[in-house]
Amino acid sequence: MATTSKSSPSKSPSKSTSAKPSAKSSAARKTSGRRRRTGRRDPLAIRLLKADHREVEGWFDEYEQLEEDADKLALFDKIALALKVHTQIEEEIFYPEERGDVEEDMLDEAYVEHDGAKKLIAEIEAMQPGEDFYDAKVKVLGEYIKHHVKEEEQPGGIFAQSKKGDEDLEAMGERLQARKDELMAELAPAKAN
Repeated sequence: MATTSKSSPSKSPSKSTSAKPSAKSSAARKTSGRRRRTGRRDPLAIRLLKADHREVEGWFDEYEQLEEDADKLALFDKIALALKVHTQIEEEIFYPEERGDVEEDMLDEAYVEHDGAKKLIAEIEAMQPGEDFYDAKVKVLGEYIKHHVKEEEQPGGIFAQSKKGDEDLEAMGERLQARKDELMAELAPAKAN
């Protein structure tokens, strides 16, 4: 992630003689721009999907730091399970219910992106850490997911459009959570040793 540097108010060439403007700007800085996209103002369905995104993003970052093959395999198994469950609840509940509220081409692209991710997950699962291209494929999957998340979360994206639609996203969130819990119970034991 790129970092940006901000010039400090104390280093500005002209100093203010009044304390009020800097106090006001300090208060404005404290309340502006520091909010995560996973906000309380989002309806439950969006909050749940964004929470999944943040969790998997964190795991991809963590994966980059790992050196032991056993650790890589264990973490990738968590990533794969989370992505499989997430894509399934989106495809079974969220996307179909948002047809008509969200641009058709955006939803079509999301299905295609899911399909590509599923294929890459299957390729990685057929491999072992340490094999040629294993780490590269995990990295590419992470970049692929990052792009997909951006498409969903950006202004004017799938989530923004869905919030303007007619669906009850609170009730949908309850259905998403129930299905996610069901899938986690169904799929997780198959991966446990």
